[in-house]
Amino acid sequence: MENISKNLEGMALELLNSEQTCVPVQAISARFPELTIEDAYQIQKINIDSKLSKGDAITGKKIGLTSFVMQNMLGVNQPDFGYLLKSMEVHGGVTDRGTMLQPKAEGEIAFILKEDLTGPGITPEDVINATDYVVAAIEIVDSRVANWKINIIDTVADNASSGRYVLSDQKVDPKSVDLKELKMEFWKNGEKVNAGKGEDALGDPAYAVAWLANTLGAFGVTLKKGEVIFSGALSAALNAESGDVFTAKFETLGDIQLKFE
Repeated sequence: MENISKNLEGMALELLNSEQTCVPVQAISARFPELTIEDAYQIQKINIDSKLSKGDAITGKKIGLTSFVMQNMLGVNQPDFGYLLKSMEVHGGVTDRGTMLQPKAEGEIAFILKEDLTGPGITPEDVINATDYVVAAIEIVDSRVANWKINIIDTVADNASSGRYVLSDQKVDPKSVDLKELKMEFWKNGEKVNAGKGEDALGDPAYAVAWLANTLGAFGVTLKKGEVIFSGALSAALNAESGDVFTAKFETLGDIQLKFE
């Protein structure tokens, strides 16, 4: 057990160093095939705790790999979860490509909570009732694993391949819109590249958040009042390079734009 624990610490440090130096590593799943998903979440937690100890703060949580498109792209068959941190927030609609390894951008619906949600037993209706408002969002996913050669173990250990995120200022009451039918177009450099709608996130964004609350509940973790909760990509993520401009155009929620410098 001690050796396993030391290995997890070492794997966590490897991923953390990769994030800080922007030098990718080889997939830990390929080098340590005995790793379980529980091990991967422990690696994730080691690095989150390390960042918190250095002054970062949790701003929310995210569910990842909710769409079949994203699952197929990365060769996985189940969602995962990770943490959003203050250091991931993007303000002013501009982010520095040079601080990331191999980022991809995707459009999502974000929930801002007015009440705690603690699983098990959370329903989509509970999620709607506990939500202060929803907003359009762009998440930047980034992998510390070379060439995105990952499986579920790798992305979980890597905090669900989290990178950065930006939120719209346009707040919408979730009870005023059918989130499942909410349409989104995703544009890159002035050209529409793909599209999706709310049901592409596990069939219903509110269900995706309920899944997250119930799954985290098994780990003793709560979705807290005031937190930002990302409900999953509505279409395939797009590669991002310096100079690229992404725009997510949502019905009802409005548009949100992000530029990479």
